[in-house]
Amino acid sequence: MSANTERYENAVARYFEAWNAREPEALAKAVAAAWAVRGTYTDPLADVRGHEEIAAVVAAAHARFPGFLFRLSGAVDGHHDTARFSWELVSEAGGAAPVAGSDVITLDAQDRITSVLGFLDRVPAGA
Repeated sequence: MSANTERYENAVARYFEAWNAREPEALAKAVAAAWAVRGTYTDPLADVRGHEEIAAVVAAAHARFPGFLFRLSGAVDGHHDTARFSWELVSEAGGAAPVAGSDVITLDAQDRITSVLGFLDRVPAGA
């Protein structure tokens, strides 16, 4: 594995740690580890900046889909300071994945996320 591939995979692993953190303290810590202080998160449902706003978006996703975890779907691909990957929101109980998407992240010199551009590829009706 090249150093660059490892860089992108490590950043994405921290990203999923944040998205899968449920307790407020763990969530705040995971967001701070993954994102730069003024980092952003933008998808069709949210456009936020900073650790507190990003943590609020993650908490809202858990409130909407209790008992679900985010997981990587496929490989992480990257170049320069940018990486892309796909993910699924999976039920811990039954393994169903009603939501899926693809994200593009930009990293700073400390490998923390400065921006996320998210795309929803599969969303349940009425969501």
